[in-house]
Amino acid sequence: MEPILVYGHPAGSSMGLIAALEWLGAPYRLCRVDMLGEMRDPSYARINARHETPALITPDGRAVTETMAIAAWLAARDTERKISFAPTSAEADRMWQLTAFINTGFTAAFGPLWAALEMEKPDPVLQANLRQWGREAVIERHDKLEAMAGEGPYLVGTRPTLADGVLIGVARWLDFHEVAEAERWPKLAAIRRRLEAEPAVAFALALEDGKSPTGSGALRGHVALDNLIENLGRAAA
Repeated sequence: MEPILVYGHPAGSSMGLIAALEWLGAPYRLCRVDMLGEMRDPSYARINARHETPALITPDGRAVTETMAIAAWLAARDTERKISFAPTSAEADRMWQLTAFINTGFTAAFGPLWAALEMEKPDPVLQANLRQWGREAVIERHDKLEAMAGEGPYLVGTRPTLADGVLIGVARWLDFHEVAEAERWPKLAAIRRRLEAEPAVAFALALEDGKSPTGSGALRGHVALDNLIENLGRAAA
């Protein structure tokens, strides 16, 4: 009985949670969702009434939504502390602080850029304003995170953690929306390079692209979305 992560494509923030599951190494399954199509279907509301990814279906059939809640679920089961730290440690406090910042203001700063891109009825003036607003917000949030980042190879400590997983799922949007060169923020750029060189991240990106890469062996296969929705509430087999 394995948890099932529902992840979105294209360019979903949930990509980083796949990497985190690979770092964790415990058995899991995935469900790949087209965010521009399948996720908008009324039936998807059974998983998340807000029609968003990611979502985690627990082994007892419950849907856990919101990135922070999923990260907390994984950390609570990370008994060997592969992607987290002891709950009462200073490192854990810093990891959650950074994770929360990335998942809130940092991620939300891209909202106007996505709104401009996904607008069903083009409005050039509004789209131009949204893009300007979004670029300014993204740059400001990157400035803040650059100041928060330490001097270590990753956001916290000497190995990737949940904070890095949440970061790498979103950080690539800087390039996608052509906001600025990543090297404008040297510490963040260095962390991104290390994360992008991680086999777990390469694996997650390949899955997002619809490929069938070889990972750590923890992934036990994909579940079709319609089957997942139909069986929601039952324990995963």
